[in-house]
Amino acid sequence: MGENLKMEETGSGNTRKRDTAWAESERSIQLQSKKRIVEEEEESRKKSSRTSSRIIELGNGSQVVYYPSFLDYNEAWKLFDYLNNHIPWTRPTIRVFGRSCVQPRDSCYVATEGVSELKYSGYQPQAYPWHQFPPLQHLLQAVEDGVPGSHFNSLLLNRYNGGNDYVSWHSDDESLYGPTPLIASLSFGCDRHFYLKKKPNKLASSVLKKNSSDESSSKQLKKTKNVDEQHSMLLKHGSLLVMRGYTQRDWNHSVPKRTKLDAVRINLTFRLVL
Repeated sequence: MGENLKMEETGSGNTRKRDTAWAESERSIQLQSKKRIVEEEEESRKKSSRTSSRIIELGNGSQVVYYPSFLDYNEAWKLFDYLNNHIPWTRPTIRVFGRSCVQPRDSCYVATEGVSELKYSGYQPQAYPWHQFPPLQHLLQAVEDGVPGSHFNSLLLNRYNGGNDYVSWHSDDESLYGPTPLIASLSFGCDRHFYLKKKPNKLASSVLKKNSSDESSSKQLKKTKNVDEQHSMLLKHGSLLVMRGYTQRDWNHSVPKRTKLDAVRINLTFRLVL
């Protein structure tokens, strides 16, 4: 009888162990399932945030698309630290309106081997290879994945060391980018205002030069009242701005001075050199 009692106790103990192991296994499966659901929801949230955009139709085939949260906020700060500390920044001397001056921002140029050399304002930057900066390769892939129909082989980086650094009115209408370039610009760090201003068209210029008072000229001038049309937006940390179509042909853009700011902004502009 004693042996039977021992067998029953042993069997009961084994059953309890199996039940405990089964319960722990069930809890583990449930926790893993919950973790997977949370991760999928977080990934979905990030994707939704990345693709959320504001579209500005500028007319005549020009368009600007702004993605305010293209990159995860914390991940973007990690990238900011990398860019600020590991990019070989330089502040070159350039020529503007025939005069030499120091460029009012730091810059660096990265490009695929074999693309045409970049030259602007009398300055030709050294082109660094992509493989020298793996995070830039990852950002290139992220931007190409996030912007439908895009492909890029060059990257101009700019660093604004405070509000006195700026870029004046200009357009990226160089022939090496083609007539309708798609340009994507990532922002890191300090928020800065970005402005767009329509270029004066030939019709408006001719009307103003003639200074005629006849009715036909007056009507033509009224049609060109949008010569000074402007748009502005605040480029936030982790945001992406895309310019496409005839934006470079018909519009100028700038990031003006903001003397009260003392924080750093870093900008990455992706382009395709034809």
